[in-house]
Amino acid sequence: MRIALLATCIGEAMFPRAPRATVELLERLGHEVVYPQGQACCGQMHVNTGYFTEALPVIRNHVEAFEPVLDGAWDAVVVPSGSCTGSIRHQQAMVASRLGDEALATRAARVADRTYELSELLVDVLGTVDVGAYFPHRVTLHPTCHSLRMIRVGDRPQRLLRAVEDLELVDLPSAETCCGFGGTFSLKNAPTSTAMLEDKVAAIRSTGAEVVTAGDYSCLMHIGGGLSREGAGVTTMHLAEILASTRETPAAVGGAW
Repeated sequence: MRIALLATCIGEAMFPRAPRATVELLERLGHEVVYPQGQACCGQMHVNTGYFTEALPVIRNHVEAFEPVLDGAWDAVVVPSGSCTGSIRHQQAMVASRLGDEALATRAARVADRTYELSELLVDVLGTVDVGAYFPHRVTLHPTCHSLRMIRVGDRPQRLLRAVEDLELVDLPSAETCCGFGGTFSLKNAPTSTAMLEDKVAAIRSTGAEVVTAGDYSCLMHIGGGLSREGAGVTTMHLAEILASTRETPAAVGGAW
């Protein structure tokens, strides 16, 4: 397959390991990955904060950048982020329609139908659970809110992790509880966010895991900060980084983020 990558804002600016690992993984599986040069933000930050008018040109740019998927230039669009995938599916067309641009809303919905979060693409589209990864570490998974509640990835990440050679996957207590990030929520409601983070960090530490993984680096950034401040010695890694790890090119596991 020929797959277009949406690297995401946070991936581009702060955590390029996730989009890079996504490319390495898909190419190892025999697929061609392309990077549409016109891509930028999907508009999630603007929409979540209520800036619909400001979000509209951002959404239009996203649709224009990835619309070639509708003409067969690519077979699918992959996003190493549950929250960005959720925004593309549930916010873009809604915002365009609410602001009276029905033509853009229709185009956005069509692009969204061909857009997949990484674990969805692997399991549902490519029909792959065992990606040939090797990761000899004790790992726990934080299932992010948008992945669970907006795009409903279910147990796809767990299925992928269980198939990784020598990986020990341990259950995270209260796994479905929010980590407290929530984008601007963590800024506007810092005390509540911090309390939620403390609970999440305590749960992670109780597993004895060396690594905590998730499908969103935004949550991992928040969690990693909490782990680091406590000196927990737990590494944060995106799901793509673990799945891209092999015996020949093992992913580095160090201290906390």
